[in-house]
Amino acid sequence: MLHAQKLTPCLWFNGQAEEAAKFYCAIFDHSKITAITHYGKAGQEQHGQPEGSVLTVSFELDGQTFTGLNGGPAFTFNEAISFQVNCQTQEEVDHFWGRLADGGPVEAQQCGWVKDKYGVSWQIVPIAMMEMLKDPDTTKSQRAMAAMMQMKKLNIAELQRAFDGEN
Repeated sequence: MLHAQKLTPCLWFNGQAEEAAKFYCAIFDHSKITAITHYGKAGQEQHGQPEGSVLTVSFELDGQTFTGLNGGPAFTFNEAISFQVNCQTQEEVDHFWGRLADGGPVEAQQCGWVKDKYGVSWQIVPIAMMEMLKDPDTTKSQRAMAAMMQMKKLNIAELQRAFDGEN
């Protein structure tokens, strides 16, 4: 019997689901493609996709299950949905930011967000920054917030200096 994760994000692509899954699996450790389904003749008058082309790609990124669906050009990604990547170190921030931005056209966005070549938005978040923002000393947390608002890729050392009140 197939065991499925209770909640699985489904990403709508226009023919790029398998390519995107391979791209993401190469970036995140403990990742793999788990299944690929194909369009058949059934429903062709509705979906209009060529028989034998990829319908869905099931994949895991660091243990999180996703489905990529080749649904056609009707829908595209926007920043209303993003995936947060929690990072322990600056090296992790640099790794995920750089790899997700690989193969442009990519948009580096404010506050640690990057939109990849498929249009998917990712938040590359240092865990240390989240701790700074939750600090009960609002003077310190607001300095960190102000510094973050000026950054695209987040820099943990610069955030820490702002949090500590250093110039």
